[in-house]
Amino acid sequence: MTKKTYFFSDIHLGLPNAKLSLQREKKLVRCLDEIKTDAETIYFVGDIFDFWWEYRYVVPRGYTRFLGKIAELTDVGIAVHFFTGNHDIWMKNYLPEELSVILHFGEFETTIGNKKFFIAHGDGLGPGDKTYKFLKKIFTNRPMQWLFSKLHPNLAFRLAYFWSQTRRKNEKEYFFVGRDKELLLLHAEEILLTKNVDIFIFGHRHIPYIVDLNEKAICANIGDWIINFTFLVFEQNQLIQKTYKNERIELFTNDLSKKFKLNVFEK
Repeated sequence: MTKKTYFFSDIHLGLPNAKLSLQREKKLVRCLDEIKTDAETIYFVGDIFDFWWEYRYVVPRGYTRFLGKIAELTDVGIAVHFFTGNHDIWMKNYLPEELSVILHFGEFETTIGNKKFFIAHGDGLGPGDKTYKFLKKIFTNRPMQWLFSKLHPNLAFRLAYFWSQTRRKNEKEYFFVGRDKELLLLHAEEILLTKNVDIFIFGHRHIPYIVDLNEKAICANIGDWIINFTFLVFEQNQLIQKTYKNERIELFTNDLSKKFKLNVFEK
Protein backbone atom coordinates (compact mmCIF):
# COMPACT_ATOMS: atom_id res chain seq x y z
CA MET A 1 0.00 0.00 0.00
CA THR A 2 1.33 3.43 -0.96
CA LYS A 3 1.69 5.64 2.07
CA LYS A 4 0.26 9.16 1.82
CA THR A 5 0.85 12.56 3.38
CA TYR A 6 -2.19 14.58 4.47
CA PHE A 7 -2.60 18.30 5.16
CA PHE A 8 -5.38 19.97 7.18
CA SER A 9 -5.74 23.54 8.43
CA ASP A 10 -8.12 26.15 9.81
CA ILE A 11 -10.48 23.86 11.65
CA HIS A 12 -11.06 26.43 14.42
CA LEU A 13 -12.35 23.97 17.00
CA GLY A 14 -14.43 25.90 19.52
CA LEU A 15 -16.03 28.11 16.87
CA PRO A 16 -18.75 29.37 17.03
CA ASN A 17 -19.92 27.48 20.13
CA ALA A 18 -19.43 24.11 21.80
CA LYS A 19 -22.41 22.42 20.11
CA LEU A 20 -21.55 23.34 16.52
CA SER A 21 -17.85 22.86 17.10
CA LEU A 22 -18.51 19.32 18.31
CA GLN A 23 -20.33 18.50 15.07
CA ARG A 24 -17.30 19.52 13.03
CA GLU A 25 -14.94 17.78 15.45
CA LYS A 26 -16.81 14.49 14.97
CA LYS A 27 -16.53 14.83 11.19
CA LEU A 28 -12.81 15.48 11.47
CA VAL A 29 -12.32 12.46 13.73
CA ARG A 30 -14.23 10.28 11.25
CA CYS A 31 -12.00 11.54 8.46
CA LEU A 32 -8.84 10.83 10.45
CA ASP A 33 -10.13 7.38 11.28
CA GLU A 34 -10.66 6.69 7.58
CA ILE A 35 -7.20 7.81 6.47
CA LYS A 36 -5.17 6.20 9.26
CA THR A 37 -4.63 2.99 7.30
CA ASP A 38 -2.63 4.69 4.54
CA ALA A 39 -1.30 7.82 6.28
CA GLU A 40 2.42 8.09 6.82
CA THR A 41 2.43 11.74 7.95
CA ILE A 42 -0.32 14.23 8.81
CA TYR A 43 0.26 17.98 8.91
CA PHE A 44 -2.12 20.29 10.77
CA VAL A 45 -1.10 23.64 9.35
CA GLY A 46 -2.38 26.09 11.96
CA ASP A 47 -5.60 27.40 13.49
CA ILE A 48 -6.69 23.94 14.50
CA PHE A 49 -8.20 25.57 17.55
CA ASP A 50 -10.02 28.88 17.52
CA PHE A 51 -8.09 29.70 20.69
CA TRP A 52 -5.45 27.82 22.61
CA TRP A 53 -3.58 28.91 25.69
CA GLU A 54 -1.57 26.78 28.08
CA TYR A 55 -1.18 27.76 31.69
CA ARG A 56 1.43 25.80 33.58
CA TYR A 57 -1.18 23.51 35.12
CA VAL A 58 -4.26 24.31 33.00
CA VAL A 59 -5.07 23.55 29.36
CA PRO A 60 -8.24 24.31 27.36
CA ARG A 61 -11.36 22.32 28.07
CA GLY A 62 -12.87 20.21 25.30
CA TYR A 63 -11.66 18.64 22.03
CA THR A 64 -11.46 15.23 23.74
CA ARG A 65 -12.36 13.19 20.66
CA PHE A 66 -9.87 14.99 18.45
CA LEU A 67 -7.00 14.86 20.94
CA GLY A 68 -7.70 11.20 21.64
CA LYS A 69 -7.59 10.41 17.93
CA ILE A 70 -4.24 12.23 17.58
CA ALA A 71 -2.83 10.14 20.44
CA GLU A 72 -4.09 6.99 18.71
CA LEU A 73 -2.40 8.00 15.43
CA THR A 74 0.98 8.80 16.97
CA ASP A 75 0.84 5.63 19.09
CA VAL A 76 0.76 3.52 15.92
CA GLY A 77 3.69 5.39 14.40
CA ILE A 78 2.03 8.01 12.20
CA ALA A 79 4.01 11.25 12.33
CA VAL A 80 1.74 14.18 13.22
CA HIS A 81 2.91 17.76 12.81
CA PHE A 82 1.19 20.78 14.33
CA PHE A 83 1.81 24.36 13.19
CA THR A 84 0.81 27.32 15.29
CA GLY A 85 -1.61 29.69 13.57
CA ASN A 86 -2.74 33.17 14.44
CA HIS A 87 -5.53 31.75 16.62
CA ASP A 88 -3.49 29.08 18.43
CA ILE A 89 -0.12 30.80 18.41
CA TRP A 90 0.34 30.16 22.14
CA MET A 91 0.93 26.41 21.99
CA LYS A 92 3.79 25.26 24.18
CA ASN A 93 4.84 21.80 25.34
CA TYR A 94 1.52 20.19 26.26
CA LEU A 95 0.67 18.64 22.89
CA PRO A 96 4.22 17.40 22.15
CA GLU A 97 4.51 15.85 25.62
CA GLU A 98 1.03 14.32 25.80
CA LEU A 99 0.41 13.41 22.16
CA SER A 100 3.94 13.08 20.73
CA VAL A 101 3.17 15.60 17.97
CA ILE A 102 5.92 17.62 16.30
CA LEU A 103 5.30 21.32 16.89
CA HIS A 104 6.34 24.07 14.48
CA PHE A 105 6.28 27.76 15.37
CA GLY A 106 7.09 29.03 11.89
CA GLU A 107 7.91 28.05 8.34
CA PHE A 108 9.10 24.51 7.71
CA GLU A 109 10.94 23.03 4.74
CA THR A 110 11.09 19.32 4.06
CA THR A 111 11.33 16.77 1.26
CA ILE A 112 8.51 14.31 0.63
CA GLY A 113 9.11 11.79 -2.13
CA ASN A 114 11.31 13.76 -4.48
CA LYS A 115 9.52 17.06 -3.99
CA LYS A 116 10.74 19.95 -1.87
CA PHE A 117 8.00 21.41 0.32
CA PHE A 118 7.66 24.79 2.01
CA ILE A 119 4.93 24.63 4.67
CA ALA A 120 3.57 27.45 6.84
CA HIS A 121 0.26 28.63 8.24
CA GLY A 122 0.66 31.88 6.33
CA ASP A 123 -0.32 34.60 8.78
CA GLY A 124 1.86 37.68 8.42
CA LEU A 125 3.65 36.37 5.33
CA GLY A 126 3.96 38.35 2.13
CA PRO A 127 3.80 42.11 1.56
CA GLY A 128 1.43 44.43 3.40
CA ASP A 129 -0.89 43.42 6.25
CA LYS A 130 1.06 45.73 8.55
CA THR A 131 -1.70 45.85 11.17
CA TYR A 132 -1.60 42.12 11.79
CA LYS A 133 2.18 42.01 11.71
CA PHE A 134 2.19 44.60 14.47
CA LEU A 135 -0.40 42.64 16.46
CA LYS A 136 1.64 39.45 16.07
CA LYS A 137 4.63 41.17 17.66
CA ILE A 138 2.41 41.98 20.65
CA PHE A 139 0.97 38.46 20.83
CA THR A 140 4.45 36.87 20.77
CA ASN A 141 5.96 39.37 23.21
CA ARG A 142 7.07 37.46 26.32
CA PRO A 143 6.23 40.19 28.87
CA MET A 144 2.75 40.51 27.34
CA GLN A 145 2.28 36.73 27.47
CA TRP A 146 3.38 36.73 31.10
CA LEU A 147 0.79 39.41 31.94
CA PHE A 148 -1.96 37.47 30.15
CA SER A 149 -1.03 34.31 32.04
CA LYS A 150 -1.86 36.10 35.30
CA LEU A 151 -5.52 36.35 34.32
CA HIS A 152 -7.87 33.75 35.70
CA PRO A 153 -8.56 31.14 32.97
CA ASN A 154 -12.30 31.86 32.97
CA LEU A 155 -11.68 35.53 32.23
CA ALA A 156 -8.78 34.90 29.84
CA PHE A 157 -10.73 32.49 27.65
CA ARG A 158 -13.84 34.67 27.65
CA LEU A 159 -11.79 37.63 26.44
CA ALA A 160 -10.06 35.50 23.82
CA TYR A 161 -13.27 34.12 22.34
CA PHE A 162 -14.81 37.61 22.30
CA TRP A 163 -11.77 38.87 20.40
CA SER A 164 -11.98 35.95 17.97
CA GLN A 165 -15.63 36.64 17.18
CA THR A 166 -14.94 40.31 16.50
CA ARG A 167 -12.10 39.36 14.13
CA ARG A 168 -14.12 37.01 11.93
CA LYS A 169 -13.60 37.40 8.22
CA ASN A 170 -16.14 39.39 6.24
CA GLU A 171 -17.53 37.84 3.09
CA LYS A 172 -15.15 39.69 0.74
CA GLU A 173 -12.20 37.96 2.39
CA TYR A 174 -13.47 34.56 1.25
CA PHE A 175 -12.87 35.37 -2.42
CA PHE A 176 -9.74 34.55 -4.37
CA VAL A 177 -8.57 38.06 -5.22
CA GLY A 178 -6.19 37.12 -8.02
CA ARG A 179 -2.67 35.76 -8.19
CA ASP A 180 -1.23 39.28 -8.37
CA LYS A 181 -2.93 40.23 -5.08
CA GLU A 182 -2.98 37.07 -2.98
CA LEU A 183 -0.26 37.72 -0.40
CA LEU A 184 0.74 34.10 0.04
CA LEU A 185 1.22 33.62 -3.70
CA LEU A 186 3.37 36.73 -3.79
CA HIS A 187 5.35 35.39 -0.83
CA ALA A 188 5.90 32.06 -2.59
CA GLU A 189 7.07 33.79 -5.78
CA GLU A 190 9.53 35.85 -3.75
CA ILE A 191 10.95 32.71 -2.11
CA LEU A 192 11.43 31.11 -5.52
CA LEU A 193 13.89 33.87 -6.38
CA THR A 194 16.39 32.42 -3.90
CA LYS A 195 15.24 28.87 -3.14
CA ASN A 196 14.33 25.75 -5.02
CA VAL A 197 10.84 24.72 -3.87
CA ASP A 198 8.42 22.43 -5.68
CA ILE A 199 5.31 22.73 -3.53
CA PHE A 200 4.17 25.50 -1.18
CA ILE A 201 1.50 24.58 1.37
CA PHE A 202 -0.38 27.30 3.26
CA GLY A 203 -3.51 27.70 5.35
CA HIS A 204 -4.88 30.91 6.85
CA ARG A 205 -6.89 32.15 3.85
CA HIS A 206 -9.63 29.48 4.16
CA ILE A 207 -9.76 29.37 0.35
CA PRO A 208 -8.87 26.02 -1.27
CA TYR A 209 -6.76 26.44 -4.38
CA ILE A 210 -3.81 24.99 -6.26
CA VAL A 211 -2.01 27.50 -8.46
CA ASP A 212 0.90 26.98 -10.85
CA LEU A 213 3.70 29.43 -10.05
CA ASN A 214 5.93 28.39 -12.93
CA GLU A 215 6.60 25.29 -15.01
CA LYS A 216 7.74 23.42 -11.90
CA ALA A 217 6.43 24.95 -8.66
CA ILE A 218 2.86 25.06 -7.36
CA CYS A 219 1.26 26.82 -4.40
CA ALA A 220 -1.69 25.30 -2.55
CA ASN A 221 -3.99 26.62 0.12
CA ILE A 222 -5.63 23.87 2.13
CA GLY A 223 -8.95 25.64 2.71
CA ASP A 224 -10.80 25.10 5.99
CA TRP A 225 -13.16 22.91 7.99
CA ILE A 226 -15.75 25.61 8.57
CA ILE A 227 -17.40 25.82 5.16
CA ASN A 228 -15.20 23.90 2.71
CA PHE A 229 -14.12 20.76 4.65
CA THR A 230 -11.13 20.43 2.35
CA PHE A 231 -7.75 18.79 2.81
CA LEU A 232 -4.73 17.93 0.67
CA VAL A 233 -3.28 14.51 -0.09
CA PHE A 234 0.21 13.95 -1.47
CA GLU A 235 0.79 10.55 -3.01
CA GLN A 236 3.08 9.26 -5.75
CA ASN A 237 4.52 12.78 -6.14
CA GLN A 238 1.08 14.25 -6.89
CA LEU A 239 -0.80 16.80 -4.77
CA ILE A 240 -4.57 16.34 -4.73
CA GLN A 241 -7.25 18.55 -3.18
CA LYS A 242 -10.20 16.73 -1.63
CA THR A 243 -13.47 17.65 0.04
CA TYR A 244 -14.61 15.37 2.83
CA LYS A 245 -17.75 13.52 1.70
CA ASN A 246 -19.03 16.62 -0.15
CA GLU A 247 -19.63 18.28 3.19
CA ARG A 248 -19.10 21.79 1.83
CA ILE A 249 -21.78 24.24 3.01
CA GLU A 250 -22.83 27.62 1.73
CA LEU A 251 -21.49 30.56 3.67
CA PHE A 252 -23.59 33.19 1.90
CA THR A 253 -27.27 33.07 1.05
CA ASN A 254 -27.29 35.88 -1.53
CA ASP A 255 -26.16 35.86 -5.17
CA LEU A 256 -22.53 36.14 -4.10
CA SER A 257 -22.55 32.43 -3.30
CA LYS A 258 -22.40 31.61 -7.02
CA LYS A 259 -19.36 33.84 -7.48
CA PHE A 260 -17.82 32.33 -4.38
CA LYS A 261 -17.98 28.86 -5.89
CA LEU A 262 -16.31 30.07 -9.07
CA ASN A 263 -13.56 32.03 -7.40
CA VAL A 264 -12.26 29.75 -4.67
CA PHE A 265 -10.98 27.06 -7.02
CA GLU A 266 -8.37 28.12 -9.52
CA LYS A 267 -5.94 25.80 -11.23
